[in-house]
Order: sequence, then structure tokens, then C-alpha cells
Amino acid sequence: MILQDTINKIMDTARIEEVVGDFVSLKKRGTSLIGNCPFHNEKTPSFNVSVTKGIYKCFGCGKGGDAVHFIMDHEKYSYPEALKYLARKYNIEVEEKEQSPQNIEANNARESLYVVSQYAAHYFANELWTGEQGRAIGLSYFKERGFREDIIRKFELGYSPDQWDALILSAKAAGHKEEYLERTGLSVRNDKGRVYDRFRGRVMFPIHNFTGRVIGFGGRTLKTDKNVPKYVNSPESDIYHKSNVLYGLFQAKKAIRDFDNCYLVEGYADVLSVHQASIENVVASSGTSLTVEQIRLIGRFTQNVTILYDGDAAGIKASLRGLDMILEEGLNVKVVNFPDGHDPDSYMHKVGAGAFKLYIENNRKDFILYKADILLKEAGTDPIKRAGIIRDIVESIAKIPDDIKASVFIRECSRLLQVEERMLLTELNKMKSARSKKAFNQQNPPKQQFSANAGFGAPDGPPDNLFDDNFSPDMPEVESTVDNDQLQEHEIVRLLLAFGHELVSWDNIDNMYIGSFIMQNLADVTFEDEVCKLIIENYKEEIENGHLPVANQFIKNENRTIADLAITLSTSPYALSENWYNKHQIYVRDETVNLKATILGGLFHLKKRKVDRILLGLLQEIKTENDPVNQEILMQRYAYIKNVEREISKFLGSVILK
Repeated sequence: MILQDTINKIMDTARIEEVVGDFVSLKKRGTSLIGNCPFHNEKTPSFNVSVTKGIYKCFGCGKGGDAVHFIMDHEKYSYPEALKYLARKYNIEVEEKEQSPQNIEANNARESLYVVSQYAAHYFANELWTGEQGRAIGLSYFKERGFREDIIRKFELGYSPDQWDALILSAKAAGHKEEYLERTGLSVRNDKGRVYDRFRGRVMFPIHNFTGRVIGFGGRTLKTDKNVPKYVNSPESDIYHKSNVLYGLFQAKKAIRDFDNCYLVEGYADVLSVHQASIENVVASSGTSLTVEQIRLIGRFTQNVTILYDGDAAGIKASLRGLDMILEEGLNVKVVNFPDGHDPDSYMHKVGAGAFKLYIENNRKDFILYKADILLKEAGTDPIKRAGIIRDIVESIAKIPDDIKASVFIRECSRLLQVEERMLLTELNKMKSARSKKAFNQQNPPKQQFSANAGFGAPDGPPDNLFDDNFSPDMPEVESTVDNDQLQEHEIVRLLLAFGHELVSWDNIDNMYIGSFIMQNLADVTFEDEVCKLIIENYKEEIENGHLPVANQFIKNENRTIADLAITLSTSPYALSENWYNKHQIYVRDETVNLKATILGGLFHLKKRKVDRILLGLLQEIKTENDPVNQEILMQRYAYIKNVEREISKFLGSVILK
């Protein structure tokens, strides 16, 4: 168990913008930072980071917390694992109490997969540099390929000896369990129960996650035997999911943010070569077809992707079919095609780093225009093929969510394809309408209807004019009133968190904090929302013990429901633009200008809500009470409460109608 002093040091040192910034590209907006949420798919940023409060909050999916909870949510770590991650990031020594072997085993099961993977990476690298086979075969191979030593060390490249159990024996001698070697795929058990190394006699490419921890491997054979697969990759495991990983992203993420562009290549060697050309913002799909998850990983850091294609014509056509996914995710795509027979790796080593960079700069093309050019050359003068290609290209444009961007490509393609822009727009609108209709039908499957028209061709799907400009689908009605006081109770908690530690500066009240003032005025109020009630009770208890709570006590509360509500109420998806004043000289007063009105407004809105409900209850009692004496008592009480309601309404500026 980690000592509390160590936990406090970690919490005090960790900077939320640095922790989140390792995983999400953040941009300044007002006093906050915003970016695309890493926890759900979105194209418009709704993920906010408050530097002053040390918290994050997504107003799309609702996720929120501090630096520790971010790591827990993103990396699926336990609380101690997240603390240790932050300790490593900030070079803080972790002091722990002794735990029982059972607790250690339970807590470290997933961690052990990381540990054994890291051990294997060190083992392979050590074999490459010091082992007899490693130096003679592995290191010689990398150097013959033209890779510098700094690049080999940067990516922790290694070599796995051509022996059945070299890694297994070394790992077991170092205290690692055979179970974890199998679970990570480093070793394999055959039908006879024999366990052997998966990557025998291969040069090794460790695969890192976002945070730099080794999660898997790619191994390339140097044998010429055609029966031996050229590449072997780690299988899926608890820590490695290949569709969610981009090779080189850990080394590239800072450069991707800095240059606002990501180069996408196919293989491990391509990444190494492009890095060696001093272009560090490059990643690879690790030998798998590009997935939506991988595209969204890139989208966290930049909206601009440049594909570095091999020169092979068949490979180009195959890739074209998959790249529409990038457009659908709203990213801007450019393409660089290398001369026939070359990939980024071979071309860099042929022409050198300087010429390689220059070639990329001079040969970037927009993906849509590149696709049109490639396919038109293939179609030649065949009118049927050209018509099919035109539809194919318009279909790609239809996947672009930004209408302005799509219209620009339509104009460019009209010139390139020698087709009227109006015709292309008509085709584009047809495709978009068909896709929208299909999406509607998938989300709203037809229900069995029993009507006079049943069996006589009555339509089951959406009306024919669903996608006409004048059609407006029926929406569910929203209740005009809420039957509880949650909004008003949340507002009181928000005021406590935001201003509770400030001094009252009105009505000749001296030396009283706003938190104490609010609590005094809540003496006759009962909260209904369970989480609000917990916060209010906690606040009251702290004041009675002589302590004035601060927002962080609730934001970092061990009770996650309290922490989630505190985070939600301490953040806002909106920020006032500085241009209101800087450009238009319009000064907008915020709630801090007149705190008295802000605090009393919150209190009176809550009390009016409570009073209105009491009045409603009294009216119902009066209607059902048959005893004249009891009815008179109820009416007197109603008159008294009604007078209280009028006084509250006067302050709030409400108009009393009855």
C-alpha cells in the first residue's frame, strides 16, 4: 500500500494539463483547455481541462476527474497503478507499506504483463548489443539496412536468439512466471504441453503504448525459407489490442502536436527511416489494415494526415479503398506517392534525409484529387469506366462531414473530371440523402402497425419527404416542469464549491465566509438529491468541526459519485470570448461582480421551489379535508406560507398571478 505522504506528493506535483496532454491535443479556450474526448468518438471538442482546478470534464460523455482518475479511466489502471504511473512521470519515489502475498498477486496480475513485456524488451535489446548471435546477425542486419545506432536505441530494437527457450529460461531465472510469458504471447505452449519462445531467431521491434510501456512485439525473420513467415506479431492480450495501437505513436506524439500533422506509413522499417530523416511525426498501422480506432488516435493530436504510399500500383489501389474512413472521421488527408518500386524506407536510404524531406514537401496532394488522378489514368477513354470512377470519387466526397470542405472538392473535381459542377452536386446530394435515410432506418426500425391501412401498402419506413428541406421529424415532448428540486439543489452545491471560501461582503456582516452564510440559511431546508445531501452533510460537519471545506475536498473525494458531481458543477462547457471586450469593447458582467445577488438568488430560488411545493401540498389537503376546523387551520397555514412566497418572489422579481 502506498504511503499517504507519497500520495500527497504525487497529487501536489501532477499537472492535469501535462498528464492529459500526453494523450490529447489541447487548445486554449478562455481559462480552460479543450480537445476531442479520448473516451468517446466526437468530432467537435467537448472535453475540457481546468488547469486552476486540476480537473478534466467531458460534456459529451460525462467523464471527469483529476489526473489520477484520468489515468485510471484511460489506461484501465487501478488506483495504485495510476499513482505509480504519475510517480514515474514526475520521478517521485514511491514508498509503500508491506502487503500480503495474496494482495500483491491480486493487485499486480495485469501489471505483471507489463513487467514481463518490459523485461523481454530489455532482454532482446541486450542480446542485440552484447549477444554473439545478436551482434553477428541482428545488429549487422540493422546496420546493413542503414539504420544509425541512435535510432536503433531510440526504438529499443533487439534480437531474439535462435533457440527454443532462451527467453523463457532467462525470464524464469529473473523471477518471472511462465504464466505471464504465455499470456503476453512471448511464449507458446504446443499440443504436447511443451513451452517455447514465439520469436526465435528474429530481429525485434517492441510496440509501446501511449505512455511508453511495452505492450507487444513484432519480429522479423532473417531466414530465406519461404515456409517461415516474414513477420510474427504478438497475439491479442489483456494489454495489447492491435486495432487500437499505432507503432511509433509514443515517440511521435509530441512532434505530431508541434507540426499539426501526422505521417502515416505501413511498416516498422518505414517509421525508423522517416525518423532518421529527422521527421519524427510518423506512425505505422503495424502491418494491419487501418482501423477507425487508429484514425481516432491520430485525431486526438491533429486533424491532418499525410499518407506515405509505396510506389506499387496494386498497393495504392488497395489503400485507396480503405482511406475513406479517414475522411468520415473529419480528418484532412494528403498523399505522397514514391517512385515505382520504392517505399519510404528504401527511398530515404537511396536519396538521403535531405532529399527525402524535400520530396515529401514537393509531392503532397489532397487525397480526393490524388484518387481522381490515379483512377482516371486507369480508366483511360472508356466512358463506362469513367462514369463509375466519377461516382466512386463523389462517394468519397460524400463521406466528408464538413459541407464547405466537400463543396470545395466538388469544384476541383468538376474541373479535373470535366463534368459540370451541378451534376456532381446532384449526385453528392443523392448519396448523402441515401446514407442519412439508411442511418435513420437503422436507428428507427419499422414497428408493426395496426391500422385501417394494414395490408394495403401502408408505408412502414420514414415518409418519402423525410429528407426534404421542409420536413421536420416529430420529436418527443419535453416536460415543461421538473417534479423535483435537483437543479436548484445543484446550484447551491455549485455556489458552495465556487465561493464558499470567500468572505461575505454585504449587509454589515463581518468575518463570515459565504460557505457558513449559505449553511446558516439552509437550516430549514431538506435536500432530496442523495448526492447533494451527502455533500451538504459533509460540508456542515466540517464547519461544525471548525474547518471550512474547499472544492478540492469534494473533487478528489473517495466517493466517486460525490467527486463526479463536484467536477460537473465546478466546470462549464461554455467560455466567454475575449473578443467581446478586445474587439467590440463590450464588457459582460459575470456573477462575481455582484456576489450578494448570486448567492441570495441561489438560496431564494431553492426556497421558492420548496415553498411552491409546500403550497401545492396544502392546496390538495384543503380540497380533501372535510372537517371545517382542520380546513381553517390549513388555510391559515397556506396564507402564511403564501406570504413567505411573495417575499421571496419580490427579491427574485417574479410576477405573482394569484
